[in-house]
Amino acid sequence: MTLLDPENWRTLRGGEAEAVEPATGEVLGVLTLAGPSDVERATTRAARAQRDWAGTPYPERAAVLRRAGDLIHRHAPEISEWIVREAGSIPGKAEFEIRTAAEECYEAAALAHRPLGQVLPSAAPRLSYTSRVPAGVVGVIAPFNVPLVLAVRSVAPALALGNAVVLKPDPRTAVCGGHVLAAVFAAAGLPAGLLHVLPGGAGTGRALIGDPRVRVISFTGSTAAGRRVGAQAARHLKRAHLELGGNSALLVLADADLDAAMSAAAWASFFHQGQVCMTAGRHLVHASLHDEYVARLAARADALTVGDPYRAQVHLGPVIDRGQLDRIDTLVRAAAADGVRIAAGGTHRDLFYRPTVLADGGTGSGPGSVGASAAYGQEIFGPVAPVRAFHTLDEAVALAADSAYGLALGIVTRDAARALDLAARIPTGLLHINDQTVNDEPVAAFGGLAGSGTGARFGGDANLDAFTETRWTTVRATPAAYPF
Repeated sequence: MTLLDPENWRTLRGGEAEAVEPATGEVLGVLTLAGPSDVERATTRAARAQRDWAGTPYPERAAVLRRAGDLIHRHAPEISEWIVREAGSIPGKAEFEIRTAAEECYEAAALAHRPLGQVLPSAAPRLSYTSRVPAGVVGVIAPFNVPLVLAVRSVAPALALGNAVVLKPDPRTAVCGGHVLAAVFAAAGLPAGLLHVLPGGAGTGRALIGDPRVRVISFTGSTAAGRRVGAQAARHLKRAHLELGGNSALLVLADADLDAAMSAAAWASFFHQGQVCMTAGRHLVHASLHDEYVARLAARADALTVGDPYRAQVHLGPVIDRGQLDRIDTLVRAAAADGVRIAAGGTHRDLFYRPTVLADGGTGSGPGSVGASAAYGQEIFGPVAPVRAFHTLDEAVALAADSAYGLALGIVTRDAARALDLAARIPTGLLHINDQTVNDEPVAAFGGLAGSGTGARFGGDANLDAFTETRWTTVRATPAAYPF
């Protein structure tokens, strides 16, 4: 039995769109996008349904979330095919998404019966306590790169805590990042009206943020878009949880074991074509290891197979579309024109971009160095690994901290205590010692600093903060008396 019914993809009023396979250009299906009237209709229904859902006993809400996780596992082959074909993912990445999405549902089920308040001391003769109450209608805006996980990590906890959700997936991955979840939760017994999937562009997002029935916005996407989302949400006096871009550093100290480190180094920049916010966009390597590191990383890049992940066994699939490929290639070409050495890659066929290593030959930050190039300082969102040398630990800290972003940091060394000391001087939301930067678990708080977002907003207790309001309540046995 299949999970998805294409007839459910054509109920909106914002015009038709095609689900396209980036590897081949093949049209996988036709769906409709959401317009402003769809947003208003969805939020109105969601607000009405949420009142009853908030009063539903927690075991019933938890059961829906557990069934949703089971259904994701049960329909894994069907869901995987969509992630591979629509998002350009290799099968292993699709399996990771499915496993993580199911775990997100199971973890969310546990949220439904978490303690929701505290008893407080009071100077008056009364009971005083706080309680967590659902925020109401939560708007979720999710990106294309890890579409199922980056949608469900907001959708599942928001629902478990008694909210309704309006989800706007990226229209390029509207099926695996949106309609899959609608089908899963419907089959899991979620009452009608509580989850609405509205694929669309920026206009749909603006309508969702501006809708007075939506009280919380959970946004994952680029830093530039996140700034606009945050500004609009502030104008409407609503909370916006922003998980944005990154240009994370992988710091390789002089005592690092390169034999052990190179696998992590390659994965950090080339996994899913580099289209991950936590990707290592800066490899900072001690000068004594720099040349060997570049040579080894380039050899690994050259050995990776790039191609159609649905029809062949490959390491990297296509980037999502031509616009993304042009951005990657423009940054790499500009670096090369400035004298940066392309040690591997730097070429593409159609949407298949070769894993690329950029090196400065250990020269530092002068003209023509990686450090002076836009490919080093910006989030590329492609399979590109800029490598730069450092000579002292103070220089390494300065280089790692010199970024508009603050998402993830990896440090490779034989001395974990030294790594912890260095990390204390580098602002970042996520830290991984003797591991690379692309890590995520449903039980862990996730979020970045500065241009990478507004702090931890996903995982564990962060979900309670994100999707509930705190209410203070006092109770007296008799009415209080006042001077007048």
